[in-house]
Amino acid sequence: MQIDTILLKVSSRCNIQCDYCYIYQMGDTGWTRMPNIMSEDTIFAIVKALKSLAFSQKRGFAVVLHGGEPLILGEEKLTILLKALRSNLPSECKISIQSNGILLTQRILDLCSTTRTTVAISLDGPKHIHDSHRVNVNGKETFYSTLEGIKLLQNHPDNNLFAGILAVIDPQTDPEEIYSFFKKLKVPSMDFLYRDGNHSRLPFRKTAFDSIEYGIWLTKLWDLYIADSDPVPINILDDTTRLILGGWSSKEGRGTKIYGVVIIDTDGSIAMNDTLKSSYDGADRFKSNWSVHQDSLSEIVCTQEFSEYSILQEPTCETCRSCSYLKICGGGMPLYRWSNEGGYNNPSVYCHDHKFVIDHIRDKLHTALNK
Repeated sequence: MQIDTILLKVSSRCNIQCDYCYIYQMGDTGWTRMPNIMSEDTIFAIVKALKSLAFSQKRGFAVVLHGGEPLILGEEKLTILLKALRSNLPSECKISIQSNGILLTQRILDLCSTTRTTVAISLDGPKHIHDSHRVNVNGKETFYSTLEGIKLLQNHPDNNLFAGILAVIDPQTDPEEIYSFFKKLKVPSMDFLYRDGNHSRLPFRKTAFDSIEYGIWLTKLWDLYIADSDPVPINILDDTTRLILGGWSSKEGRGTKIYGVVIIDTDGSIAMNDTLKSSYDGADRFKSNWSVHQDSLSEIVCTQEFSEYSILQEPTCETCRSCSYLKICGGGMPLYRWSNEGGYNNPSVYCHDHKFVIDHIRDKLHTALNK
């Protein structure tokens, strides 16, 4: 196993309250026991650990600053972290920030430019869609504040800073309205996430295991996307289409490749993929109390415990393992397979949505290629 992505939880707190957040809204309490932000000692321990990892595996990896809201770390520590990462990691290691954009400043963007750090912004669509789920700690709208951050990014002289938009799907919204809005906003790319949920707690607006609300939404989006003569890249659709055509996916949760993903919390402790928090309280914690302050990442990834965590990306239930769709959907993200009775030994709660999307795209491609 080699590491593909390091997610740095540089802040355990957030400046807004999204009603769908898997960290704060789905029962996990781990964040309450973490330092609010990373200390300088932890920053330097991380940089040392990542430098050693890059040397030992001789292959680059992505480093993503995350939270909570990562910009809560503050400009001073952000400067220390980004400059140390860039000066100690090989050039093929990509550094990025996933932010709600509200705390972005010109100075932070200048720092990102200097350290070749890209910024992706979380935005769910036009104001009435975005503000229905993403409000501040006082319950007030965040749309215009996020838009100001996007404008700063777009007006910066470094055209490589803005990585794109990340949105969470609400299946009752209109995909055309959202796609058109993002195009008018001139974003460089867009991606869409399924809402977190599982068999014991169905995702938002999903009525049953065999319902296809999200699948219908994504096929409408794909039809708009494929008909557009000047489309904006959509990662989830590009991955699915490539996999149908025998290609590859760019991230875990699609296709059958196993990705090496490590989470480092604000105290330096090492955890599993943080989306597992939505399964049950503490689902993302290893039994071993690993930390960058005393443990080697290269040694951790060679352990049986880390291997068992990584293999969790592969579905275990016979329904998935014998399914003709598996090479494309990959069984979906592990968090979607959880049930209180069967653990992760279930098909994804989005199984029927995945099949609906795959069939739709496959049929349209077949028709187009045989004209």
